[in-house]
Amino acid sequence: MEKILCVSLGCDKNLVDTENMLGVLKTKGYEFTDDNDEADIVIINTCCFIHDAKEESINSIIEYGQLKENGKLKGLIVTGCLAQRYKDEIEKELPEVDALIGISSIDKIVEAVDACIEKHNSSKCDENHVVYSSYEDISNPIDTFENRVSTLGGYTSYLKIAEGCDKNCTYCIIPKIRGKFRSIEMEHLLKEANRLVENGTKELILVAQETTLYGVDLYGEKSLHKLLHELGKIEGLVWIRLLYAYPEEIYDELIEEMATNKKLCHYIDMPIQHASDNVLKRMGRRTNNTDLVNIITKLRERIPDIVIRTTLISGFPGETEEDHKDLYNFVDEMEFDRLGVFTYSMEEDTPAALLPDQIDEEVKEDRRDEIMELQQEIVFEKNENLIGKEVLVLIEGHIPNENAYIGRTYMDAPSVDGNIFITTDENLMSGDFVRAKITGSYEYDLIGEII
Repeated sequence: MEKILCVSLGCDKNLVDTENMLGVLKTKGYEFTDDNDEADIVIINTCCFIHDAKEESINSIIEYGQLKENGKLKGLIVTGCLAQRYKDEIEKELPEVDALIGISSIDKIVEAVDACIEKHNSSKCDENHVVYSSYEDISNPIDTFENRVSTLGGYTSYLKIAEGCDKNCTYCIIPKIRGKFRSIEMEHLLKEANRLVENGTKELILVAQETTLYGVDLYGEKSLHKLLHELGKIEGLVWIRLLYAYPEEIYDELIEEMATNKKLCHYIDMPIQHASDNVLKRMGRRTNNTDLVNIITKLRERIPDIVIRTTLISGFPGETEEDHKDLYNFVDEMEFDRLGVFTYSMEEDTPAALLPDQIDEEVKEDRRDEIMELQQEIVFEKNENLIGKEVLVLIEGHIPNENAYIGRTYMDAPSVDGNIFITTDENLMSGDFVRAKITGSYEYDLIGEII
């Protein structure tokens, strides 16, 4: 049986799609590898949210296309957002691609692999011809899968609770690629969560383009708090983490569930993008500065130890120096626990790309760096204040040749936040939970010792 290598690019929502495709392939007997020399088929699950992601996806296709030209691959399959958005361009300009699958057709991955193998074994096939392509309506209900293959070690898993988005922010292409907002039925999510926990998951991270609207389309009301409550009943699950909660949609019942559900981490990823009313309006966002202050204040009053992560865009078209200062002062005032800043990326087919007063790249980067320098100072001070406190730590790895382990606290999500480094003579395994005392900090990371 052929061996498959899968490259998952972009966001954690994409990673869930990748794991589902691997699950479908596994049920058909296909084996997997991380070794280029062993791979017969390569699947690249692409991203094209911003220019850099698009470039990474194209470069990956070219890289694996060269392996194919050298006779090391039987087929190259492209899935995900780039495949969805640029189907015609890929067929025309990237002849090394054998099969294309849209974002609503990932259940067709076996057919795509089979078509690649058949093409490879047939001398009659045109070497540069796309032999399989599947694109279904992006507004179709979301397929549910029962055999996900974990790629994160098993103890941490993402649970995608919805697909698509109805916000239509002026800088974002996602609604055109992923379709309208569609929740996944709670029954399916609870079954999937239970399966993941049975297979070793201890931390469940809820994701969607926007998690806070969960259930509105299915149940006629926001139902994220109900889903979280039911997930909290799963035996063996230790942490539940919430990402991508839009500030204008955070509601009282959700805050109360966060405050009272013992398994729900006091952590929230709340993308605000900016704090200047002028820029927020041009972005098509549905909040203003006052709204943002109010929701942050409400969260911190009800949940004093909550960690708030946010993301910002610097250099949006028409952003003045005054707008930038407003954002800088807002970050200084709010003292976010975790924060990332991206320079504005002009994306074709978005309203923002047509706006006047586009900002020079150097100005964007200078403004980003200024905010990140401020944020670094804020985090350093916050970390200093944590010294002496006890925390629960999820162990994620061992540092070779040292009696030290890498882990995360409830304050940090994987990949985007910091870590805690623990020195101990104990023999720990990835996925273990231990209690530790924070003894120091280094840049964005913490240092601790097991209690």
